[in-house]
Amino acid sequence: MEQITYFGASPYTIDKLHLFDGVTDPAVGTLLEQCAIQRISNGEALPNMHGSVACVYVVLRGALGNTLLADDTQQVRNDKILPGESIGELSVLDEAVHANALMALEETDLLVIPSRTLWKLIDEVDGVARNLLRQLSFRLRAANAQLRRREKVGEFYRQLSMLDGLTGLYNRAWLNDKLAELVEEAHHAGRPLSLIMIDLDYFKKFNDQYGHQMGDHALRVAAGVLNAALRPSDFAVRYGGEELTVILPDSNATTGRMVAQRLCERMREAVVFEDMHVPLPHLTASFGIATLDAQHDQEDLVTRADAALYRAKEAGRNQISA
Repeated sequence: MEQITYFGASPYTIDKLHLFDGVTDPAVGTLLEQCAIQRISNGEALPNMHGSVACVYVVLRGALGNTLLADDTQQVRNDKILPGESIGELSVLDEAVHANALMALEETDLLVIPSRTLWKLIDEVDGVARNLLRQLSFRLRAANAQLRRREKVGEFYRQLSMLDGLTGLYNRAWLNDKLAELVEEAHHAGRPLSLIMIDLDYFKKFNDQYGHQMGDHALRVAAGVLNAALRPSDFAVRYGGEELTVILPDSNATTGRMVAQRLCERMREAVVFEDMHVPLPHLTASFGIATLDAQHDQEDLVTRADAALYRAKEAGRNQISA
């Protein structure tokens, strides 16, 4: 880093600087005349060049970028500070020298305006305060837009993390997060809620006989059965392994049994082997149904559904139990 000259002795002109856009008062030139121009090399960090004095840095040539984003070239490209643009205004306005994370993205010349000079410009020259407010307003809008984008991306990945990669159903993490909320809503509104635990019959034997790839395909087929048979307000979950779960909001015990029976019938009709060389049924499942009681929570509901599933399996599988 080197100080190469002062603004009054440099070839740069005021009309190219956004902070002074449309400002014709000759006092600007007078006040900037003794402001230093500093040159920093490509990749060089931009420290506070005036000790404890806050400064505004105006890019005259080159470009600055955020070193915190240096590993993301696209982000750096979007956050460049280009010729005519400035940085450091907030440091001046709140009278604090902020730690900066800026670096030169190429050899860069900077006009350094100390805080006392900027305040004189604001006080004595019409238009400087307006331009400063405009720049800060633009940055605030840009920061808000970037924050909204990050929130959307974060929500996208959060939702993605709640899906089972094989079947596309919700996963156990989603169930752990959402079931308590659904149970609380049902209790609060006085509405019924039913839950069905499902276990694909003899799935280990199926995997051993036909291989894990066909086993994965069978799980996807089972998930398709659930998705095709449920209402938009219902939820299908891969509980783990070959265990699946269905949540039925606004469904009492009678409705829960009807849905479970429908799923049981459709499961045994589902085609896993498209060449049809293997005789039907290709896939069956056992179903345990539980309906929420006023005194029970989500753990009780799962425990009761799981117990009903065990009874269905003990009774011979390929059937429902409540």
